[in-house]
Amino acid sequence: MAKNKSGKMPHYELLFIVSNKFSEDEVKDVVKDVHKIITDNEGKITYTEEWGKKKLSYPIKGFQFGYYSLAEFDSSGEKVNKINNELRLSTEVLRHLIVAKVSRTAEEIQAEKKQAEKKIIAKAKAETEVVEKKEIEKPKKAIDLKDLDEKLDRILETDDLL
Repeated sequence: MAKNKSGKMPHYELLFIVSNKFSEDEVKDVVKDVHKIITDNEGKITYTEEWGKKKLSYPIKGFQFGYYSLAEFDSSGEKVNKINNELRLSTEVLRHLIVAKVSRTAEEIQAEKKQAEKKIIAKAKAETEVVEKKEIEKPKKAIDLKDLDEKLDRILETDDLL
């Protein structure tokens, strides 16, 4: 296997969409087939993640929904081209994208997820505080019907309406 200048195997990320003509059980088999394509081409899968069924931004081959899956793997550049070609010929995979990536451990990935969750929670908390502040700052006046009638009478009594 070819290694890069640092002596490590290049690391890649593959995101692919499986058409929703398959059931969830069948999708698992398709994902296994994609992983097999990677391992058959001397790739080593380091991380996988299933994102589930999602609505597509636009129809692809007539499908509105697809099952998203992510796989990170180590492989040589020549083999990545073979993997890319095999996925392009696959009828089960609607779209795929392979990008070079910095290698991360599972612990680093989990730490990044936790950090992202904390940011989301902090943002939601800040937004609720802003809404609560606005509600506190705007005290609602109770309008008395007598005051309203008096103001209407004053307006109507004036000769200069226009």
